[in-house]
Formats: sequence, C-alpha cells, structure tokens
Amino acid sequence: MSLKRIAEELGLSLTTVSRAMNGYPEVAAATRRDVLEAAARMDYRADSRARGLALGRADAVGIVFPITTGDLGDQQFLQVASSMSERFALAGLDLLIVSASADDELTAYERAITSRHIGVFVVPRTRVHDRRLELLQARNVAFVAYGRSASLTSEYAWFDFDNLAGARMATDRLLRLGHRRLAYLGASPEYNFADQRYAGFCASLKAAGVPLKPQAVQRNALERRSGYAAMQKLLALPQRPTAVLVDNNLAGIGAVHAVLHSGLVLGRDLSVIVYDGLGSDSVVRTSVTAVLQPTPATTGVALAEMTLARLRGEPLQTLQKLCMPELEIGDSDGPPLAS
Repeated sequence: MSLKRIAEELGLSLTTVSRAMNGYPEVAAATRRDVLEAAARMDYRADSRARGLALGRADAVGIVFPITTGDLGDQQFLQVASSMSERFALAGLDLLIVSASADDELTAYERAITSRHIGVFVVPRTRVHDRRLELLQARNVAFVAYGRSASLTSEYAWFDFDNLAGARMATDRLLRLGHRRLAYLGASPEYNFADQRYAGFCASLKAAGVPLKPQAVQRNALERRSGYAAMQKLLALPQRPTAVLVDNNLAGIGAVHAVLHSGLVLGRDLSVIVYDGLGSDSVVRTSVTAVLQPTPATTGVALAEMTLARLRGEPLQTLQKLCMPELEIGDSDGPPLAS
C-alpha cells in the first residue's frame, strides 16, 4: 500500500498526505485524522529505512527501560507503548525498547546514543534528580520526558500529569469522609511522580491540621509484592490507620490483596484509594476509588505526537503538557468506623 493510493482515495495531494502522516502543524487536524484513519484502514506501513536515508536521520524512537517481571505485568505501561508504536509506524518510525540493568541505565543510554539508530528518546518514570535527562541534554540528543524533573534548569520537552493535585483530590475526599488516621503507601521518593503525590498528600493534611505519624508512611513499593508487604506493616500498627492512599497501581494491587487477605472489608473496616486504580484485569470484586488520568491509549498517542514534533524541531516551550487527573468514586472508601 502506497501514500499515492491514500491520496487518491481522499482526493488530496501526495504532499499533504505525507505531511499529515508525519504530523506537520500546517495540516488541519481534521485532514490529519482522515489520513491516519485511511492509513490504518488500508494497512499502510511506511518504509522507515528509505525514509530515514532520504531525510538523513535515524529511523527509530527509543525507550530505555529496566524491564522486570513487575513491569511486564504493568498493563498500563504496555498499553502506552503499544499506542505509541502504532502511531510511530504510521509515520515510518520504529519504537525500540532497550532493556537495561536497573543499576546502570546510563550505560544503556550511551550504547543507544552511539548506535545512531535512535533519533529521539522517550524517558519514562522521571526522577527528581535524573541523570538520564542530564546526559541526553548534555549530549544534545533529542528527548521527551514522560514526567518532569527538577534536575534540569533549561527548557526541555515533557508530558506529565498534575500529581500533586491528584493526591490532594484523594486526600481531601478521605478527610471529608471524617478520616483522621491516614496513611500513605507508595513508591520511592526518588521518582518524580511519587515525590509530587506525597507532597500533595502532606499539603492536604497540613491544611486540615491533621498530623501524620512517620510510622504511617511506607515509601518503598512499586510492584505487587512490595505493596503487599507495605500494607501488612500498616495493618500491624498499634493504632491501625482508618484510610490509606496508595500512590501507584502496581503497589495498589498488592496492597488491596493484603487488606482482603487480612479479613478486612474495603470501604468499611479500611478505606483505600489507589492512584490509577487496579486495571481492567483486576479480579478484586470491590470497585476501587481511584485517581484516574487519561487512558493509556490516549496518553500513548499524545506522547507520540509530542515526540514527532520534537523530531521536527518545534520549539521546546510548545512541547510541555500537563494533564489534570480526575477522581473516580468506587466502593473502597467510606466514613471511618466509630472508635
């Protein structure tokens, strides 16, 4: 299938179709949508090697990711990557996921940069102090950060969610329900999202004049097993919390199972809110109250469009997007039991 066939079907010029496929801003949004839909319907696949040679640049987008068993079970990450891959394919680009040691991601980045096959990187799970972003910026390599980082002082492209606002939505709800013994369970504070969500949690408690005890904070969980263990520690406290905010969905799965295995009833004996929910494949019957962000598919497309814009050299100031989360009410939270 060729671009010429798509152009003939839609009654457009070959130049317009080509520009629409590659996300040029001068093409109307409706026209680009029609072209992309036609390309998908006609199973168009661009020759990325020929395109790369013609343009004199690399023909792939890279993600360096320390893949663990927990990550392979993260449906949200897989859906974002899949959606990105589909959009890049229409533009004649491959998405390469480069595995790396969790202890030495920088070496993997160095290898990927040297290979020259990758024209732009998408950097996931940004950190408060992110040496990966610093390396790419110092080497003048194009990238889009999936999350922000305080370690960069000059402009860069990023796509992020308002994590502080989302955590405040969840915490304020628990406070309105009457909870005063709140606990926090989440990922390491090195991650930008975890740092922001914890800051939002603390800000809401401070505004309400509610103290937070250090033992009611577990910040070491980013997969099911550690989420389960962290919740067990909270449930074993001499004065058990009446509500828990979990800052990521992977730890949330383990945390919720720990509650259920202890014989407690979600929403009655213990209120739990999980950032990003438990996922569509959850076997938990109780609907969990969650802070939700745009769907992984929507996020993947948005990241892909921003990455294509980065490849085109659009101004960095225009490639910064902050999305607002929403609170979806389930059955996993409610007023605290009378003491």
